[in-house]
Amino acid sequence: MQFLLELIFAGVCVGSVYSLVAHGFNMTFWSSKVLNFGHGPFIMFCSMLILSFLNIGISWAVAIVFGLICISLLGIILERVSIRPLIKYPSSMGWVVSTLGTGLFLQALASKIWGSQAIAYPAFLFTSTDYVPLLSVKLSSQYLLVLFAALFIMLFMEMVMHKTIWGKAMKAVSYDPTLARIMGIKSKLVITYSFILSAILAGIAGFLIAPIYGTVSPDFGMNIMVLGFVATVLGGVGSSKGALIGGILVGVIEKLVGGYLSSSAEHGVAFAILILILAIKPEGLFGSRAVLKV
Repeated sequence: MQFLLELIFAGVCVGSVYSLVAHGFNMTFWSSKVLNFGHGPFIMFCSMLILSFLNIGISWAVAIVFGLICISLLGIILERVSIRPLIKYPSSMGWVVSTLGTGLFLQALASKIWGSQAIAYPAFLFTSTDYVPLLSVKLSSQYLLVLFAALFIMLFMEMVMHKTIWGKAMKAVSYDPTLARIMGIKSKLVITYSFILSAILAGIAGFLIAPIYGTVSPDFGMNIMVLGFVATVLGGVGSSKGALIGGILVGVIEKLVGGYLSSSAEHGVAFAILILILAIKPEGLFGSRAVLKV
Protein backbone atom coordinates (compact mmCIF):
# COMPACT_ATOMS: atom_id res chain seq x y z
CA MET A 1 0.00 0.00 0.00
CA GLN A 2 2.82 2.39 0.86
CA PHE A 3 4.49 1.70 -2.49
CA LEU A 4 1.24 2.52 -4.29
CA LEU A 5 0.89 5.78 -2.36
CA GLU A 6 4.49 6.71 -3.20
CA LEU A 7 3.84 6.13 -6.90
CA ILE A 8 0.60 8.14 -6.85
CA PHE A 9 2.12 11.07 -4.98
CA ALA A 10 5.17 11.05 -7.25
CA GLY A 11 2.89 10.91 -10.30
CA VAL A 12 0.86 13.89 -9.10
CA CYS A 13 4.02 15.95 -8.58
CA VAL A 14 5.58 14.90 -11.90
CA GLY A 15 2.27 15.50 -13.65
CA SER A 16 2.24 19.06 -12.34
CA VAL A 17 5.39 19.64 -14.42
CA TYR A 18 3.49 18.58 -17.54
CA SER A 19 0.60 20.81 -16.47
CA LEU A 20 2.84 23.87 -16.50
CA VAL A 21 3.78 23.10 -20.10
CA ALA A 22 0.14 22.48 -21.03
CA HIS A 23 -0.82 25.91 -19.66
CA GLY A 24 1.72 27.46 -22.02
CA PHE A 25 0.18 25.62 -24.98
CA ASN A 26 -3.29 26.86 -24.02
CA MET A 27 -2.23 30.50 -23.82
CA THR A 28 -1.40 30.77 -27.53
CA PHE A 29 -4.30 28.54 -28.54
CA TRP A 30 -6.80 30.86 -26.87
CA SER A 31 -5.88 33.83 -29.04
CA SER A 32 -4.72 32.31 -32.32
CA LYS A 33 -5.69 28.60 -32.41
CA VAL A 34 -1.94 27.91 -32.58
CA LEU A 35 -0.04 25.39 -30.45
CA ASN A 36 3.54 26.60 -30.05
CA PHE A 37 5.79 23.59 -30.69
CA GLY A 38 8.78 25.75 -29.83
CA HIS A 39 7.61 25.78 -26.22
CA GLY A 40 10.07 23.11 -25.07
CA PRO A 41 13.17 24.93 -26.36
CA PHE A 42 11.79 28.10 -24.75
CA ILE A 43 11.83 26.25 -21.41
CA MET A 44 15.43 25.23 -22.01
CA PHE A 45 16.61 28.61 -23.27
CA CYS A 46 15.22 30.52 -20.29
CA SER A 47 16.82 28.02 -17.91
CA MET A 48 20.16 28.49 -19.65
CA LEU A 49 19.85 32.28 -19.55
CA ILE A 50 19.07 32.28 -15.82
CA LEU A 51 22.02 29.95 -15.19
CA SER A 52 24.31 32.30 -17.14
CA PHE A 53 23.14 35.25 -15.06
CA LEU A 54 23.71 33.28 -11.86
CA ASN A 55 27.24 32.36 -12.96
CA ILE A 56 28.26 36.01 -13.24
CA GLY A 57 27.17 36.67 -9.65
CA ILE A 58 23.62 37.95 -10.11
CA SER A 59 21.11 36.95 -7.44
CA TRP A 60 18.33 34.45 -8.11
CA ALA A 61 15.59 37.10 -8.08
CA VAL A 62 17.33 39.41 -10.57
CA ALA A 63 18.46 36.49 -12.74
CA ILE A 64 14.87 35.23 -13.00
CA VAL A 65 13.58 38.70 -13.92
CA PHE A 66 16.26 39.13 -16.61
CA GLY A 67 15.61 35.61 -17.92
CA LEU A 68 11.86 36.21 -18.18
CA ILE A 69 12.41 39.54 -19.95
CA CYS A 70 14.72 37.90 -22.50
CA ILE A 71 12.37 34.98 -23.13
CA SER A 72 9.46 37.45 -23.52
CA LEU A 73 11.39 39.19 -26.30
CA LEU A 74 11.92 35.80 -27.94
CA GLY A 75 8.16 35.22 -27.68
CA ILE A 76 7.56 38.45 -29.60
CA ILE A 77 10.08 37.42 -32.27
CA LEU A 78 8.42 33.99 -32.57
CA GLU A 79 5.01 35.57 -33.09
CA ARG A 80 6.26 38.12 -35.62
CA VAL A 81 8.43 35.73 -37.64
CA SER A 82 6.74 32.34 -37.37
CA ILE A 83 3.06 33.09 -36.75
CA ARG A 84 1.97 36.47 -38.09
CA PRO A 85 2.76 35.70 -41.77
CA LEU A 86 0.69 32.50 -41.51
CA ILE A 87 -2.20 33.60 -39.30
CA LYS A 88 -3.98 35.11 -42.33
CA TYR A 89 -4.46 31.56 -43.66
CA PRO A 90 -6.74 29.96 -41.03
CA SER A 91 -6.87 26.59 -42.81
CA SER A 92 -3.09 26.33 -43.03
CA MET A 93 -1.09 24.17 -40.61
CA GLY A 94 2.16 25.92 -41.48
CA TRP A 95 2.50 27.14 -37.88
CA VAL A 96 3.33 23.56 -36.84
CA VAL A 97 6.46 23.61 -39.00
CA SER A 98 7.32 27.25 -38.27
CA THR A 99 7.11 26.98 -34.47
CA LEU A 100 8.93 23.64 -34.43
CA GLY A 101 11.59 25.10 -36.71
CA THR A 102 12.04 28.06 -34.38
CA GLY A 103 12.42 25.66 -31.47
CA LEU A 104 15.07 23.63 -33.29
CA PHE A 105 16.90 26.86 -34.13
CA LEU A 106 16.94 27.82 -30.43
CA GLN A 107 18.24 24.36 -29.61
CA ALA A 108 21.08 24.74 -32.11
CA LEU A 109 21.80 28.28 -30.86
CA ALA A 110 22.01 26.99 -27.28
CA SER A 111 24.49 24.31 -28.40
CA LYS A 112 26.61 27.02 -30.03
CA ILE A 113 26.55 29.30 -26.96
CA TRP A 114 26.69 26.85 -24.05
CA GLY A 115 27.90 23.65 -25.68
CA SER A 116 26.06 20.37 -26.20
CA GLN A 117 26.95 18.82 -22.83
CA ALA A 118 24.67 18.87 -19.80
CA ILE A 119 25.42 21.62 -17.27
CA ALA A 120 24.79 21.30 -13.54
CA TYR A 121 21.88 23.43 -12.33
CA PRO A 122 21.77 24.84 -8.77
CA ALA A 123 18.88 24.29 -6.38
CA PHE A 124 16.11 26.90 -6.30
CA LEU A 125 14.54 27.42 -2.85
CA PHE A 126 14.77 23.71 -2.03
CA THR A 127 17.52 21.11 -2.43
CA SER A 128 17.10 17.55 -3.69
CA THR A 129 17.15 16.32 -0.07
CA ASP A 130 14.28 18.55 1.12
CA TYR A 131 11.14 16.49 1.69
CA VAL A 132 7.71 16.89 3.24
CA PRO A 133 6.43 13.77 5.09
CA LEU A 134 2.84 12.80 4.29
CA LEU A 135 1.21 9.48 5.26
CA SER A 136 4.63 7.87 5.73
CA VAL A 137 5.63 9.04 2.23
CA LYS A 138 8.36 11.61 1.60
CA LEU A 139 7.37 14.20 -0.98
CA SER A 140 10.00 16.31 -2.72
CA SER A 141 9.64 19.96 -1.70
CA GLN A 142 10.64 21.13 -5.19
CA TYR A 143 7.98 18.94 -6.81
CA LEU A 144 5.40 20.32 -4.40
CA LEU A 145 6.47 23.84 -5.35
CA VAL A 146 5.80 23.00 -9.02
CA LEU A 147 2.43 21.46 -8.07
CA PHE A 148 1.30 24.59 -6.23
CA ALA A 149 2.61 26.79 -9.07
CA ALA A 150 0.57 24.77 -11.60
CA LEU A 151 -2.53 25.04 -9.42
CA PHE A 152 -2.08 28.79 -8.97
CA ILE A 153 -1.55 29.32 -12.72
CA MET A 154 -4.69 27.29 -13.49
CA LEU A 155 -6.79 29.44 -11.13
CA PHE A 156 -5.23 32.63 -12.49
CA MET A 157 -5.86 31.68 -16.11
CA GLU A 158 -9.45 30.63 -15.39
CA MET A 159 -10.03 34.01 -13.74
CA VAL A 160 -8.45 35.88 -16.67
CA MET A 161 -10.45 34.01 -19.29
CA HIS A 162 -13.85 34.20 -17.59
CA LYS A 163 -13.73 37.35 -15.45
CA THR A 164 -11.73 39.94 -17.41
CA ILE A 165 -12.08 42.01 -20.57
CA TRP A 166 -8.72 40.63 -21.68
CA GLY A 167 -10.08 37.07 -21.61
CA LYS A 168 -13.14 38.07 -23.63
CA ALA A 169 -10.89 39.81 -26.15
CA MET A 170 -8.79 36.66 -26.54
CA LYS A 171 -11.89 34.57 -27.16
CA ALA A 172 -13.17 37.07 -29.71
CA VAL A 173 -9.86 37.16 -31.58
CA SER A 174 -9.66 33.37 -31.56
CA TYR A 175 -13.18 33.07 -32.97
CA ASP A 176 -12.82 35.69 -35.73
CA PRO A 177 -9.79 38.08 -35.79
CA THR A 178 -11.31 40.23 -38.56
CA LEU A 179 -14.65 40.72 -36.82
CA ALA A 180 -12.86 41.40 -33.52
CA ARG A 181 -10.80 44.11 -35.23
CA ILE A 182 -13.98 45.68 -36.66
CA MET A 183 -15.40 45.74 -33.13
CA GLY A 184 -12.39 47.76 -31.94
CA ILE A 185 -10.20 44.97 -30.56
CA LYS A 186 -6.55 45.16 -31.52
CA SER A 187 -6.30 41.57 -32.71
CA LYS A 188 -2.59 41.56 -33.54
CA LEU A 189 -1.71 43.06 -30.17
CA VAL A 190 -3.82 40.48 -28.33
CA ILE A 191 -2.06 37.65 -30.17
CA THR A 192 1.36 39.18 -29.45
CA TYR A 193 0.57 39.46 -25.74
CA SER A 194 -0.58 35.84 -25.64
CA PHE A 195 2.77 34.71 -27.04
CA ILE A 196 4.59 36.87 -24.49
CA LEU A 197 2.59 35.28 -21.66
CA SER A 198 3.20 31.82 -23.11
CA ALA A 199 6.94 32.53 -23.20
CA ILE A 200 6.81 33.72 -19.57
CA LEU A 201 5.02 30.49 -18.59
CA ALA A 202 7.79 28.56 -20.35
CA GLY A 203 10.38 30.52 -18.39
CA ILE A 204 8.61 29.86 -15.08
CA ALA A 205 8.43 26.16 -15.92
CA GLY A 206 12.13 26.22 -16.80
CA PHE A 207 13.52 27.59 -13.55
CA LEU A 208 11.14 25.44 -11.48
CA ILE A 209 11.79 22.19 -13.35
CA ALA A 210 15.55 22.47 -14.01
CA PRO A 211 16.55 22.06 -10.32
CA ILE A 212 14.54 18.82 -10.21
CA TYR A 213 16.55 17.33 -13.09
CA GLY A 214 19.79 18.78 -11.71
CA THR A 215 21.23 19.50 -15.15
CA VAL A 216 20.25 21.36 -18.31
CA SER A 217 21.35 20.78 -21.91
CA PRO A 218 20.18 22.02 -25.33
CA ASP A 219 17.72 19.12 -25.62
CA PHE A 220 16.32 19.81 -22.15
CA GLY A 221 12.68 20.74 -22.51
CA MET A 222 11.90 18.88 -25.74
CA ASN A 223 10.87 15.65 -23.99
CA ILE A 224 8.96 17.64 -21.35
CA MET A 225 7.19 19.52 -24.14
CA VAL A 226 6.02 16.28 -25.78
CA LEU A 227 4.60 15.00 -22.48
CA GLY A 228 3.03 18.41 -21.87
CA PHE A 229 1.39 18.17 -25.29
CA VAL A 230 -0.07 14.78 -24.35
CA ALA A 231 -1.43 16.37 -21.16
CA THR A 232 -2.95 19.20 -23.23
CA VAL A 233 -4.73 16.82 -25.59
CA LEU A 234 -5.87 14.53 -22.76
CA GLY A 235 -7.33 17.38 -20.71
CA GLY A 236 -8.71 19.21 -23.72
CA VAL A 237 -6.93 21.89 -25.73
CA GLY A 238 -7.83 25.32 -24.36
CA SER A 239 -9.01 24.11 -20.95
CA SER A 240 -7.03 25.30 -17.90
CA LYS A 241 -8.68 22.70 -15.68
CA GLY A 242 -7.94 20.10 -18.34
CA ALA A 243 -4.27 21.14 -18.45
CA LEU A 244 -3.90 20.54 -14.70
CA ILE A 245 -5.88 17.31 -14.50
CA GLY A 246 -4.50 15.97 -17.81
CA GLY A 247 -0.93 16.55 -16.65
CA ILE A 248 -1.55 14.85 -13.30
CA LEU A 249 -3.25 11.87 -14.98
CA VAL A 250 -0.33 11.41 -17.38
CA GLY A 251 2.14 11.64 -14.48
CA VAL A 252 0.26 9.14 -12.29
CA ILE A 253 -0.22 6.63 -15.12
CA GLU A 254 3.47 6.92 -16.01
CA LYS A 255 4.58 6.22 -12.45
CA LEU A 256 2.18 3.31 -12.03
CA VAL A 257 3.38 1.72 -15.26
CA GLY A 258 7.01 2.32 -14.31
CA GLY A 259 6.54 0.97 -10.79
CA TYR A 260 4.52 -2.15 -11.56
CA LEU A 261 5.52 -3.03 -15.13
CA SER A 262 8.75 -1.52 -16.45
CA SER A 263 10.54 1.80 -16.01
CA SER A 264 11.54 1.67 -19.69
CA ALA A 265 7.85 1.81 -20.65
CA GLU A 266 7.20 4.82 -18.41
CA HIS A 267 7.38 7.50 -21.10
CA GLY A 268 6.09 5.25 -23.89
CA VAL A 269 2.72 4.98 -22.17
CA ALA A 270 2.17 8.71 -22.79
CA PHE A 271 2.04 8.11 -26.55
CA ALA A 272 -0.40 5.25 -26.00
CA ILE A 273 -2.60 7.68 -24.05
CA LEU A 274 -2.34 10.20 -26.90
CA ILE A 275 -3.40 7.66 -29.53
CA LEU A 276 -6.24 6.41 -27.32
CA ILE A 277 -7.68 9.84 -26.53
CA LEU A 278 -7.49 10.93 -30.19
CA ALA A 279 -9.36 7.78 -31.22
CA ILE A 280 -12.03 7.87 -28.51
CA LYS A 281 -12.48 11.50 -27.46
CA PRO A 282 -10.35 13.83 -29.62
CA GLU A 283 -11.64 16.96 -27.86
CA GLY A 284 -10.17 15.69 -24.58
CA LEU A 285 -11.74 15.25 -21.15
CA PHE A 286 -12.73 18.89 -20.63
CA GLY A 287 -12.52 20.24 -24.18
CA SER A 288 -15.50 21.13 -26.33
CA ARG A 289 -16.23 20.15 -29.89
CA ALA A 290 -15.68 22.85 -32.49
CA VAL A 291 -18.75 23.44 -34.63
CA LEU A 292 -18.42 25.25 -37.94
CA LYS A 293 -21.35 26.52 -39.99
CA VAL A 294 -20.80 26.82 -43.72
